[in-house]
Amino acid sequence: MAEEGATRYEEAEPEGLASALSYPLFDAIFNRRSRRISVGIGSVPAGDLSYSSDKPPQPLSELEEALLIAVTGLTGTTMPDMPFKDPAGGDLFGTPMLFVRGRAAASPDNAQGTSFIMTNDDGTYLIKSTTIDASKLEGATRAEALIECARQAKVKLLEKRLDFPREVPAFFGRNRYVSNLPGTTVFIPIVDLTRQYINGLLFLLSQKDGSRPYFIDDWSFYRAAGCKKWMKSGFLNRNIKVPLGMVGTMRIPIEADLLLQNLFLALEAMGLGGWIHAAPLGPVLLGAKEFRDFGPGLGFRFDKPRKFLRKLLIPITPMPAWCDNPVGIDGVLEGCCPPYYRDMNEAVDAVLASKYGPDGVYSDRESFSDVFKGGQEDVFLAQAPHVRADVVQCTKDICNYIYRTYGRFPAHVDAFFVPGVCLQAHHLDLDYYDQLFRKAYTEQHRCHDARWHADS
Repeated sequence: MAEEGATRYEEAEPEGLASALSYPLFDAIFNRRSRRISVGIGSVPAGDLSYSSDKPPQPLSELEEALLIAVTGLTGTTMPDMPFKDPAGGDLFGTPMLFVRGRAAASPDNAQGTSFIMTNDDGTYLIKSTTIDASKLEGATRAEALIECARQAKVKLLEKRLDFPREVPAFFGRNRYVSNLPGTTVFIPIVDLTRQYINGLLFLLSQKDGSRPYFIDDWSFYRAAGCKKWMKSGFLNRNIKVPLGMVGTMRIPIEADLLLQNLFLALEAMGLGGWIHAAPLGPVLLGAKEFRDFGPGLGFRFDKPRKFLRKLLIPITPMPAWCDNPVGIDGVLEGCCPPYYRDMNEAVDAVLASKYGPDGVYSDRESFSDVFKGGQEDVFLAQAPHVRADVVQCTKDICNYIYRTYGRFPAHVDAFFVPGVCLQAHHLDLDYYDQLFRKAYTEQHRCHDARWHADS
């Protein structure tokens, strides 16, 4: 019986879920280990340390999967706890965010460019982690809310497990024998760079007078990247030269690394096995034509640059500037660039609309009221400075230069970045670890089946 005053969640909590949610953080950190051998693996050939098993694969339950999906998702409204005036009373860029709701891991400018591909025995899914917040689902037990959240976040891409021939460059070394096997669930991050690339330019160009960088193209003879007139007018500082190649990924892939660590700690708390390891190379995973012998991958659209001269300059132009650009999956996951927008002016306007439009971040009074006291959200929304018109135009000029010069956006990085790592979750083959190792797993692992699958 639940104690008097207990919430409905506490009264109806499945034992496995309750155990995972109450697991101490520092225990998860200090006990974290890669545990690679899953139930159903069959055999582990390792000389005198070989192991054989006749146990069938044991896929994750819907609730186990849902909790892992939630770990990649939204957690509540971010707090704009920063100044937007300098000591002299001048404006600082006070509206940098691309999303109003925060996520389970940090993100520069709350850009939230990371999506996960999840693949298991049932198929391959895009997890739209930034669309569903389990804390907002009411009228259900916590387990039911998590499952409903996961169902809404999943977009099925393939009717089967995403797999490739078990050889380089899809699989590396020993991973080919223990990765993406029946019964396992694999989470692969992919990162949309396009929106934060634009938003990052808006941020960098919103610095105070004398501090705005002058962008040059280090892959095209170090010429001005569409902003020479802005340097001549004094809007940009000619002495703060920033090569486009140095801009790189705008730091956005850090999201994926932090989210993978969260997933890893969640495995520990749940008593599941798994580890972070190499994923198929980006072109293989996304489905570039050069690697079609390995299969279609995720079926990304690759936009071909229409710049013949750039092809002639391949010897002095690094990749990926002259390569086909992975821009998205039509109707499912689309980059903020052509062909999904008519031109880069329209793409920049789309980013601005997502910030300041009727449904934009800085029009979402309801969300900000969750974190501000006593109506102060209205003060913030009225006073926080928006991006200036001259900053917008300079950003458009740089983006147009990139697209006009290379026939793609971005040019110095791909529209979608593949970090090249993934996380596998699986039920641990305890017999294997009992045969070979001391203290190989925790009480959470030992009691996992009894707590999560007592009725199975």
